[in-house]
Amino acid sequence: MNPFTSPSLSPHLRRVCLLFILSTLTACGGGGPNTRDVLIVSVSDQKLALYQDGHLVRVYPVSTSRYGVGNTADSNRTPLGWMEVARKLGDDAPIGAVFRARRWTGQVSPLDGGDEDLVLTRILWLTGTEAGNTNTMQRYIYIHGTNQEARIGQPASEGCVRMTSQDVIDLYDRVDPRARVLITARRLSAPTS
Repeated sequence: MNPFTSPSLSPHLRRVCLLFILSTLTACGGGGPNTRDVLIVSVSDQKLALYQDGHLVRVYPVSTSRYGVGNTADSNRTPLGWMEVARKLGDDAPIGAVFRARRWTGQVSPLDGGDEDLVLTRILWLTGTEAGNTNTMQRYIYIHGTNQEARIGQPASEGCVRMTSQDVIDLYDRVDPRARVLITARRLSAPTS
């Protein structure tokens, strides 16, 4: 399925993706961003769409910040705009592996337990690529697994994009480093009515 003609992506987001990919292909040489993998996180839908080579591969439910969106440091809000995956962490960690300061502690957590906001299973650490979100990496904004899987599908995080452990493993295994990420307040699909 081509994202530029697919009804699964709103017309505005199709234009944004097309313009971004065209400008990247003409402006970047070797070592540039990975334009094969494009992840679009819709805060309105609480979903992440993965496109590879221009084709929709999968849509995952996610959880963004319970404090809303914004790029301000220490706000615990989910940043908006274009980013990329700066680092992937947790290659061989078991499902439920607890990470602190991006290192596996050796502990494994239940996937749906406790009030503490744990980073589990895999980490895709994001860096901002626009003037307004360049602090994203310093804010430690990740796409990661969570011990609060029952809250997936609703805003509940401290700024990161949470996924179920099974889904974050699937996404982690599918995308290469420097994958492009767009976090937007817009919906993935246009309203049907």
